[in-house]
Amino acid sequence: MAFKRISDLGDLSGKTAVVRVDLNVPMAGGEVTDDTRLLAVKPTVDAISAAGGRSVLLAHFGRPKGQVVPEMSLKPVVPALSRVLDRDVGFAELGDDLPDTSVVVMENTRFFAGEEKNDPDLAARFAALGDVYVNDAFSAAHRAHASTEAIASLLPCAAGETMGAELEALEKALGNPERPVVAVVGGAKVSSKLAVLEHLVEKVDHLIIGGGMANTFLFAQGYDVGASLCEKDLKDTAVAILANAEKAGCAVHLPDDVVVAREFKVNADNQTKPADAVENGEMILDAGPATVARLAEVLGKARTLVWNGPMGAFEMTPFDAATVALAKAAGALTREGKLLTVAGGGDTVAALAHAGVKDDFTHISTAGGAFLEWMEGRTLPGVAALG
Repeated sequence: MAFKRISDLGDLSGKTAVVRVDLNVPMAGGEVTDDTRLLAVKPTVDAISAAGGRSVLLAHFGRPKGQVVPEMSLKPVVPALSRVLDRDVGFAELGDDLPDTSVVVMENTRFFAGEEKNDPDLAARFAALGDVYVNDAFSAAHRAHASTEAIASLLPCAAGETMGAELEALEKALGNPERPVVAVVGGAKVSSKLAVLEHLVEKVDHLIIGGGMANTFLFAQGYDVGASLCEKDLKDTAVAILANAEKAGCAVHLPDDVVVAREFKVNADNQTKPADAVENGEMILDAGPATVARLAEVLGKARTLVWNGPMGAFEMTPFDAATVALAKAAGALTREGKLLTVAGGGDTVAALAHAGVKDDFTHISTAGGAFLEWMEGRTLPGVAALG
């Protein structure tokens, strides 16, 4: 989709940009424990400052459900944000006079019941804080809230630097990709990613299914999956997805060999066997080496990769092997300039970090729900509002 960037807003001298950001960071003992999302704010604040403007930041924290919950105040985030931005950062509640700083953090937007109701009156109060609106929170773009959608119709608007980079990466991955396109979709349950799978078979050339989800597809094809995690009630759904994939010319890849164990624990006794040789009491916990070798060949011929979800129980050794091996293969191809790689989702980011290739991928989205809804092909209200 077409959208404006901060540079399209022109000279911002003497103007204030109301900026929707993601400050929903992990905290412990009143301190920020991971500043990844704070670092993502810096390019946009810097761009606004370079254009002569100041930034008033809107963000939510936790789920206060329209109530003032002191423990969910954004005030404790301010010192860490100030360090990351390397500038003074003020703090204010809606209705207060704004402090005389180039950056101001407003109190938690979700302290207002109207935020999650996309209330136009609350949006007008947010809009009154500035002259232009910038949305830099892709992670909240799947929500039609006052600070993400309604406000965009009240001020000249643009995507922030981080949001813009995200949208451009996603467009290259599925909107207008270089082919062949491969999607890796893993995780525990088919039911949680049903819409993703249904959408992807129409969009990609190869669909790699891993994790517990693969067990449901193996079962649908008549395999005995023993005591593995498996949604047997979705057998017909899995069969339909496979049929639609064949019709669309999408090759679906499932494990040929699997790693099984009788206990779900770290370093449990395990063995590798053909996918059609699983016995009663055995759990499939990872894809086997033959499968990984075959999938690495698929990646080697691809130009674009979209990844969401692990190939196995990656939190436990040795059942992280397939995820790590495939991630390393993708990372190497990316470094060589042969593959554009886009990944997203909490487990995915953790898995790629575990594999040591997080920095190798072309783009990693820190968004959870928004990334999944994008993979489902759904319109994201916070993005559509910028068009």
